[in-house]
Amino acid sequence: MTKYVALLRGITPSNPSMRNENLRAVFRDLGLEEVESVISSGNIIFKTRSRETSELEATVEKALKNKLDIQSTAIVYSKDDLQSLIGKNPFKNVEDTPQCKPNVTFLKNRLETEFKFPYHPDNGGFIVLGAYNRAIYSVVNLSQGKTPDLMRWMEKEFGRELTTRTWKTVQKILNKLHD
Repeated sequence: MTKYVALLRGITPSNPSMRNENLRAVFRDLGLEEVESVISSGNIIFKTRSRETSELEATVEKALKNKLDIQSTAIVYSKDDLQSLIGKNPFKNVEDTPQCKPNVTFLKNRLETEFKFPYHPDNGGFIVLGAYNRAIYSVVNLSQGKTPDLMRWMEKEFGRELTTRTWKTVQKILNKLHD
């Protein structure tokens, strides 16, 4: 059995359909095992014998639509892939403060870009430090910009099949994957 996390886009806990207990029920109904959630923003951990992340993503997206009427992008990472991503330690020189927020944007598809990293978009307020394994590392300086500015830029550059988590959330997810 392999342990995975599904990172769901657009989950709003204030929407009754999107509450953790409903999301977990969808995953259990798919026959996935040891289903757990990490915080309430669409991070669902599970185990399965399947090793095809693209098939898992499609199955989860279809089930969310059919069972909860949620149109969400699902991005699935194995425990080992997430460990490898964190092992790159892209924020080793970045302090997480109230004004400085490190983020990871997860992409559905492989990253194809010609950006030279670190990349400073013209609109400022954030910097893109690098990319690895369908993920982009960035830092938002909240004294100059806002997280929605980063999100709009990411969608413009890479499309809507992505979702962003803070570095602290990614670390919480990995810790839960190791439980």
